[in-house]
Amino acid sequence: MATSTIKVAKTDAEKAVSQSEIEAQIATLREEIAKLSAQIQSSGERSYGAAKKLASESVDHLKAQGEATLNRVRSNAEDIEAQLSASVREKPVTSLAIAAGVGFLFALISRR
Repeated sequence: MATSTIKVAKTDAEKAVSQSEIEAQIATLREEIAKLSAQIQSSGERSYGAAKKLASESVDHLKAQGEATLNRVRSNAEDIEAQLSASVREKPVTSLAIAAGVGFLFALISRR
């Protein structure tokens, strides 16, 4: 009987040790989870900052491209205007006949 009492005492002691070990492991896991959460949050903030910077740079690049395209179109329009003015000065009668023909076509189209 004394042997069974000792065995029961050992199992109770083992249970107490294993329960305290489990509690310590749970506390360690909680700390590690808190650290991981902080790292994920930090990583998210860095990713947000990088995405915001990239978007800002892209907007600036697109704006510069748009302005360059607008300047090219404006320059081409000015060239066409200069060529048209030169052509009208060289051949005024032909230019007047073309203008009258275009006006006549617009009149026909607008009637229908």
